[in-house]
Amino acid sequence: MSVEFPLAARMAALWMVLASSLLAPPAGAAAANGLQLPSIKSFFRNPDVADIRMSPSGQWLAMIVRGQATRNALAVVDIDNKTPPAIVANFSDADIRSVRWVGDDRLVFNLLDGERGGGDQAFGPGLYSIHRDGSDLRQLIKSKREFVRQAGTIRRETLEWNHELLAVPRDDSPEVIIGEYDLNYAYEVQAVKALRLDIDTGRTHSLAVGSPAYSREWLFDPKGEPRVVVAEHEGVARTYWRAPGQDAWALIATDPAQQRSFSPYFVDGAGNLFVSAGHGKDRSGALKRFNFATGKPDGDPLVVTPGFDVSGPMILDASGTNVVGLRIVTDSVTSVWFDPAMSAIQKAVDARLPGHANVIATCSRCAQVRSVLVFSSSDQDPGSYWIYRPASDDWRLIGKKRADIDATRMATLDFYRIKARDAMDLPVWVTTPPKSAPGGASGPRAAVVLVHGGPWMRGTYWRWDPEAQFLASRGYVVIEPEFRGSRGFGFVHFRAGWKQWEGAMQDDVADAVRWAAGKGLIDGKRVCIAGGSYGGYATLMGLARYADLYRCGVAWVAVTDPRLLFQDSWQSDFDAENRNFAIPTLVGDPVKDAELLRAAAPVEHAAQIRAPLLLAFGTQDRRVPLEHGTLMRDALHAAGRDPEWVVYVDEGHGWLKVENRLDFWGRVERFLDQNLNGVAPAH
Repeated sequence: MSVEFPLAARMAALWMVLASSLLAPPAGAAAANGLQLPSIKSFFRNPDVADIRMSPSGQWLAMIVRGQATRNALAVVDIDNKTPPAIVANFSDADIRSVRWVGDDRLVFNLLDGERGGGDQAFGPGLYSIHRDGSDLRQLIKSKREFVRQAGTIRRETLEWNHELLAVPRDDSPEVIIGEYDLNYAYEVQAVKALRLDIDTGRTHSLAVGSPAYSREWLFDPKGEPRVVVAEHEGVARTYWRAPGQDAWALIATDPAQQRSFSPYFVDGAGNLFVSAGHGKDRSGALKRFNFATGKPDGDPLVVTPGFDVSGPMILDASGTNVVGLRIVTDSVTSVWFDPAMSAIQKAVDARLPGHANVIATCSRCAQVRSVLVFSSSDQDPGSYWIYRPASDDWRLIGKKRADIDATRMATLDFYRIKARDAMDLPVWVTTPPKSAPGGASGPRAAVVLVHGGPWMRGTYWRWDPEAQFLASRGYVVIEPEFRGSRGFGFVHFRAGWKQWEGAMQDDVADAVRWAAGKGLIDGKRVCIAGGSYGGYATLMGLARYADLYRCGVAWVAVTDPRLLFQDSWQSDFDAENRNFAIPTLVGDPVKDAELLRAAAPVEHAAQIRAPLLLAFGTQDRRVPLEHGTLMRDALHAAGRDPEWVVYVDEGHGWLKVENRLDFWGRVERFLDQNLNGVAPAH
């Protein structure tokens, strides 16, 4: 670990890193004459600035930046003094993963090893504390695999690896809230027990006394008092509430785990519970107050975003009692401010940085806001961090996420709502390359349909995305459908995807392609389908079911046989709750729906896949074990259709190592060029 060199040297070292990134010529400068393609490394290397957090008083910033030997380091900036950032923690064999302030003097952070693959991250992330000036480094939670050679002060009270940070209370205590994972013999989580940890002494005291069995989700008020617990067991979710001044937990809801009547969202300092509950025809998640007199959410929503579920944090004033704002994600990130002063600041920021999504962070414990931290980004701009002083209209650039990205050469992202073949709403994203990208002078462009993983998650929103932007930089239009089953667009949209992996979910992807071709947005005869995890599954099933639609496919860490999801094996990280209840509900029951699952297995349809295919897997993947890949490869070989095959020996469910990301996307670039820009292969 390299925290031993003098403070002045640390400051100079980081300032050189940031200055070189901020002053570097844009990537397009050399390309202006020869139209040189942006480097693949610009898209898939680690960012220059990964995250910035403002201290509670608003005096300091904590930054995760590229430090010595490209390792992610932790730096601190004094906002008022305008001095260069100072590195306070930088390890030679580990990367800072995430950071939080505990008061204004202390920070807590965890680690990963970015020079090892994702499959080698088989450890809890640990937890460390350090003072703002870089002194008194302490290990609070061990990693499952101790890979850091110098871990700081290790005390007798250091917690074992099965603990993780849950929350940081808004008070003046040196305490954080930790979750202790109760594991069975197979290392499956049975429950999470909350406790408070004093980061100075290492002592803990339980917050879980009297909590129900199988507690998995906790919600705390601003001072760190547990107010909501959700216990999930045998497919049933039970939600409990503990009112201020009470010791007992009261049951307030019992629901099927996949069909909750509401989801706990936030508890303010006055003890009010806010929930997300379905509202309107599409049952989109609206923000409502829970009414304890009626035992259910109020009928009238406080915030509703039709067509989207409300998501994002609520923002409190310095007292921790009054809500002053809400950050939400619809098609883009936006903030709703209930405080007139903050509304005025947001208006001024948006005027200064037009055409961007501008997210404002403020001090959490100051009565009067003197400075705000602004993260400003767009579909073409990965983003920059600024400090803005409203009183003097003073702006200071703190850092850019990716200084070598030239926004003028990036693609634009547009959002559409179209109709699927059964008239259901289908959200679709379209990334359109700039005119300077290859292939733009001779009619509609070739396209890549990029199918998101999950599948029970949202694919994207209006932002700069490395995968879509890289593909667009090579001249391809990128189509990203939010097929039914995707979350974030209301419960009706989510529910319509149940047991439709092979059916309507695939039809949605095909409908998005045909719509784009019909609108002239793409060349419908030059389309490749691609995706990872469920997206890889959709790639394989798309090639089998819609052979006339796709010229090629790229699938990584792909589910190739949904029946393998039910295996009780050390190779899989699905626990019994998922295997026995969630997956049967969402995908299909292994007994009742045996024929559906057989029909939904790409390995059963290898003979129908005639297009060229690139398959990639990780040897250490526990979400989709390598067996999925080898079975598919062998089935294709038996059908006389050998795929291009690559295995990353140290990776898990995706590529963590930069060198593996560069290798994989380089393969994708060559594969697409051969199959979309060359002669159409015979199917």
